[in-house]
Amino acid sequence: MSPENKVYDDKMLKTIEVVKANFAAVRAGRANAGVLDRITVEYYGSPTPLNQVAAISSPDPRTLVIQPWDASLLKAIEKAIQISDLGIHPQNDGRIIRLAFPQLTEERRRDLTKQVRRYGEEGKVALRNIRRDAMEDFKKMKKASEITEDDQKKLEKELQDITDKRCRDIDELTAAKEKELMAV
Repeated sequence: MSPENKVYDDKMLKTIEVVKANFAAVRAGRANAGVLDRITVEYYGSPTPLNQVAAISSPDPRTLVIQPWDASLLKAIEKAIQISDLGIHPQNDGRIIRLAFPQLTEERRRDLTKQVRRYGEEGKVALRNIRRDAMEDFKKMKKASEITEDDQKKLEKELQDITDKRCRDIDELTAAKEKELMAV
C-alpha cells in the first residue's frame, strides 16, 4: 500500500471502530455494559460518561448493576437512563441502580436490526466520503505536478480496492450483529 493511501486507510479503520462502538451500544437482549457507553451524567456541572462516575457490573446475564462512587448521583444516573433510548426502566434502591433487560420481542428485534443496518450504512457513507476527499487530494497533487497521471490512476485504483474491502468489513460486522439480534 502506498504511503498516500495508508493515511486514508487509517481513517477508514477509525470509521469502522466507530461503527463497532455503535453496534456495541445496541442491546441484544442480554446485559452488556457497552449499552451504557453513550450515557452521560451531569457531574459538577459537566456531562461525564456514566462509566467514569460509577462501577458497572453484571451479576447475571439479564441484569446490570450500577453503583455510583458518589451516592448523590443516583437520581442523575436514573434520569439519564430514563431519557436515553435504551428502553429500560432503572430500579433505584437508594444505593445502587439495577437495569433488568427483558427478553426482546420479535418486533423489537426487527427495530434493532433496522437500527444496526442504519449504523452500517452511515459507516459506509463515511468511508465513501473519505474516498472522495482522497480522490480530490490526488487530483490536486496531479495538478501541482507532484505525481504523474499514471501515478494518480494507480493511487485511485488502490484506494478503490481499499474502500471496497472496508465496505465489506462493515457488511460482515452488520451481518454478525443482525444474526446476534435475531438469535432467540
